[in-house]
Amino acid sequence: MNRFQQSFPTDGAGDVRLPLRGREEELGLMGARFDLLAQGRGGIVCVEGVPGSGKSRLLEELQVAAVRRGLRVFRGGGDPDGQFVPLGPLLDGLLTGPEPLFDKDKLRDLAAAPEQRFWLLQELQDRLEQAALSTPLVIVLDDVQWLDDVTLLALRTLPARLSSHAILWLVAVRSGAGAAGVRMTLDRLDQSGAHRLRLGLLADTAVAQITEDVLGALPDPATLSVARRAEGVPLLLVELLRSMRDEHSLVVEDGVARLTGGRLPDRFQTSVRQRLDQLSEPTREIVQAASAVGRAVTVDLLAELLDKPMATLIAPVEEALNSHLLVERDDRLLFRHDLIREAVEGGLPVSVRRALRRHAADVLLRRGAPLSEAAALMLDSAEPGDRRAVELLRAAAAELATSAPSSAVELSRQALELTAEQDPDRPAIIAETMLLLWQAGQPAEAMGLAATALPGSMEPEAEARVRLGLARVSGQYDFTEAVRQAEAGAALPGIPASLRAQLLALRSLDLSMVGDFEATADAVSDALEAAAQVQDKAAEATAVAVDSVVQFYRMDWSAAFESADRAAAMASEVGFAHSLWVPEALWTTFLLNAAGRSAEALAESEAGVRETQRQGQAAAMGLWIMNRSRVLLDAGRLEDARAEAEAASAMADELGMGNFADATILYTPVRVALHMNDLEAARAYATDVRRMLDDPAILVRNVGSWLLALVADAENDPGRAMALLDESFGTFDLDGPSLASPDDPADAPVFVRMALRAGAPERAAAAVAVAERRAAANPRFPILTATAAHARGLLDNDVALLLRSVELYDGLSRLIPRASALEDTGRKLAARRGVHGVAHLDQALDLYTQAGAERDAARVRRRLRALGTQRRRTTSKGSVKEWPELTASEVAVIRLVAQGLTNRQAAERLAISPHTVSSHLRHAFTKLDITSRVELARLVDARERGE
Repeated sequence: MNRFQQSFPTDGAGDVRLPLRGREEELGLMGARFDLLAQGRGGIVCVEGVPGSGKSRLLEELQVAAVRRGLRVFRGGGDPDGQFVPLGPLLDGLLTGPEPLFDKDKLRDLAAAPEQRFWLLQELQDRLEQAALSTPLVIVLDDVQWLDDVTLLALRTLPARLSSHAILWLVAVRSGAGAAGVRMTLDRLDQSGAHRLRLGLLADTAVAQITEDVLGALPDPATLSVARRAEGVPLLLVELLRSMRDEHSLVVEDGVARLTGGRLPDRFQTSVRQRLDQLSEPTREIVQAASAVGRAVTVDLLAELLDKPMATLIAPVEEALNSHLLVERDDRLLFRHDLIREAVEGGLPVSVRRALRRHAADVLLRRGAPLSEAAALMLDSAEPGDRRAVELLRAAAAELATSAPSSAVELSRQALELTAEQDPDRPAIIAETMLLLWQAGQPAEAMGLAATALPGSMEPEAEARVRLGLARVSGQYDFTEAVRQAEAGAALPGIPASLRAQLLALRSLDLSMVGDFEATADAVSDALEAAAQVQDKAAEATAVAVDSVVQFYRMDWSAAFESADRAAAMASEVGFAHSLWVPEALWTTFLLNAAGRSAEALAESEAGVRETQRQGQAAAMGLWIMNRSRVLLDAGRLEDARAEAEAASAMADELGMGNFADATILYTPVRVALHMNDLEAARAYATDVRRMLDDPAILVRNVGSWLLALVADAENDPGRAMALLDESFGTFDLDGPSLASPDDPADAPVFVRMALRAGAPERAAAAVAVAERRAAANPRFPILTATAAHARGLLDNDVALLLRSVELYDGLSRLIPRASALEDTGRKLAARRGVHGVAHLDQALDLYTQAGAERDAARVRRRLRALGTQRRRTTSKGSVKEWPELTASEVAVIRLVAQGLTNRQAAERLAISPHTVSSHLRHAFTKLDITSRVELARLVDARERGE
């Protein structure tokens, strides 16, 4: 259904459109915004008001003004019956008009993709970028409160991502819209700098002007007094006045409108129904049938619903248009306002309304309409036991599962509601609903349904396959639940050996994510045995990769590397499409990074991003970007790490990742913010981290505790930091990560320093003992020897050991741990021999500055000043002479963007993701104090020419 309009109808056949009154201030403000847009500066304006306050009318007026200025406008809007059409309000408009932005074949291919939502948003962003490079765009979205999940997601993400383009987002929403997704979207728009334009009630002057416009005469005082009963709400006012005019409740004499004493409607609904009663019976039937079907309807659909020839509807349609209840746009009839449709529909008997909607759904299906469009009508019109309705709802839910799981859940629930307890299809519908509940982020309901409805409701093999699916989906949100599902499936009698092998392999993977490595080791043995029996390479690859994780935490790093290489080779042989969840090669990259081989790890992660991007595997690409952000952090490229973490976070939002994202994505931005002296940002991230403390998986809790402890320590509260780590400290002698995940050996000196400041030397000693055991068990890995010497040197206040750690760090690509060792060494030397510590502090300052670790650099500068040595504040961004304030990565991005490349084109050139380009660009704009690509192009031109 086409919700984008390029022209506007009159209020009725032959009527002159009423002028917009009482909104002069809003029109003036938007005129100024259009001026800025013409200069290349976009933005967001959110129009807010009660129903009937004139939001849609204002948007129409603004669209006309924008077109007159030569701006390109797309307009769409939510529909209460259109919430099952992903991106419908946007895509319909981009596919229509003389210059459609989307290619229909391309759109069809994207809609069939496994991760449809992600790729649709990527394509939408790219097409809007390309269009905005030639002409400023105005994107108008009305009735945000009725937008589908994916359009809301687009509205949350695209305005910020496209903020440098000449795109003005103009959206309207009902005041007090309560749905969680709508509130989240409005909050995100506010964070992106949206201007809220709240439409108040009309002033008396405007009420008088509208009264004169509608009645065609000056109102007398009594008429104005009646008009004020509409309380300044434009729609109610116009409806009241038209009702008075049509019912002859007033008379115009000598150019003045006077009351005649006729009965006046008490309420808006009464007014609409009175006007409905004045229509002929055929016209009344048309209007009522249209109200049951939805906001927009075609004449041929009405003819089929009412079982009448098309020709017989000509006169009734004209009468409906002349009544001002309906308007015509393109080839569709629409109600002039949703309040009018609701008032008409409210007068229909429930049985009649349901029958009309059910009939309309059948008609649409016969015509080949999208399943989701027919399902919206079927949702509240089907009766229990209606098998055709159940089939339709299930098919539509499956169609929406990857793009709009929340909408799919609603359809699947209704299918379950309509299905009898003894129906043989009921177990399958229960399973489908459970999977959708997990995908929609409703784990409690999913687990409740699984516990009460799943056991014994289907054959063992069918139930095992359902539990395999549940384990894979729930593993993104709750590792302990994924373990339960995999265990329950594997324990079922008589299931195929290959299916059992997959369940056992997935169980071992999720146990490793939980952090119980004793149970994980046993699970790996079971999985390897089961996989060998059936020669299932995918299950074996996963089990071998998990075995590598166990070996890593049991301090046998050589064996861990060997197993990881073997798992990666096996996974490559079977292909990622058969992977049970995590790309096995990803673990190899984490191992390389932990070993201090950052350059190799970075090359592996870059290759992973490129390959998954080429194959269109969005979820796997997101995992590689998370990995890359961690590698960049550990390599001391803080700003690049932040950009990748922001890109990963954006992808997690689009793909719907849960606590796996928490345990990986949040780690990098917290540590970057602390190193870069952005305590406000660190505290903001800490708000999200706190939910990790309630996770049932101890691994997730440990990571959350460590991050919060780091923030507390930065706030000069080491005692609180130690208290946060009470549970984590209890796991120091167990296999598995006690702080970061995967474990970072360089955290040992950080913990020791924190514990000593908190007056907890026994905890510091325990951490040192673990570091030394690990180093002794793995002499081939110098980073372990370096961090153990560093930690012991801090604990024992041993300068010789600290000097040794500095030597051991030399040659490892870990800037910040090496700088930390230099700082600690310089501090100890300075305490004993004063000036002798300066050289080490100088080197530490250089490394911190190179990394962009401003908080650490500032601390070293203070130490140097205390020794009587002044060091000027320098920048880490000077690798490109013309751009001292930017990183090399940011310079590479802005140079391409200034040439007119879109984010996607720049990403392809640089072998990174478009999300990463967006992040680099946003930070570059902030540093350069610009807001648009027009300004960027001028600045690049000037600087590159040396002006």
